[in-house]
Amino acid sequence: MAVNKCVKNLLFLFNLLFWVCGCVILGVGIYLKVTKGGNKITDQYLPSFDLMIAIGVIIMVIGFLGCCGAYKESRCMLLVFFIFLLLIFVLLLTAGIVAAVGEGKVKDWLKEKLEKFTPISSQEPDVIADMEKLQRELMCCGLMKGPSDWTKVPDSCKCNATAPAEVCNGGVYKDPCYDKLISYMKDNMVVALGIAFAVAAILVFGMAFSMMLFCQIGRKNAADTA
Repeated sequence: MAVNKCVKNLLFLFNLLFWVCGCVILGVGIYLKVTKGGNKITDQYLPSFDLMIAIGVIIMVIGFLGCCGAYKESRCMLLVFFIFLLLIFVLLLTAGIVAAVGEGKVKDWLKEKLEKFTPISSQEPDVIADMEKLQRELMCCGLMKGPSDWTKVPDSCKCNATAPAEVCNGGVYKDPCYDKLISYMKDNMVVALGIAFAVAAILVFGMAFSMMLFCQIGRKNAADTA
């Protein structure tokens, strides 16, 4: 009994694209770590770039296993590939559900993490430098309460020439950076959830193709030995 070439080729193509996605994630993770990593304030609420790099490597390995399993018609590799996809599928769904229903807990967790950086003026010089950089990028001042978080309001709190009037109050950014971070997280939450569930749907097709090929190879081997 011959293996269905269409299923085999589709699975190989799927895993090739999966491997390319892993390469892209790995490359972006390394780039962000080199150019934007090391901020002690944002590291408290953004996933580590090291985690992004690790995810890229894992996806590359899984894609490689799937490609080899399909090309060599290896049941062992296909089974390992299927198990990996199933684990990722479960983790994505769990993370998506937790993120969708636990927004309040995420805000409380973020607030608890960031409060330890106040009062800002008493922090280490590198933390203060990171805070000032964050204020310039997000057009905010202070961390939790606004300008009052500072003993002396720094120049990074002062509105620049391109700042919209609604974010300024007396020439100083009026919103605390905590509010900006929460807004940033909300704006990206819908996109992140959409991507997670889209990837989960793609994983279902990958699992289906791999199991179909796994069973066909098993029947072929049984027929050859009969």
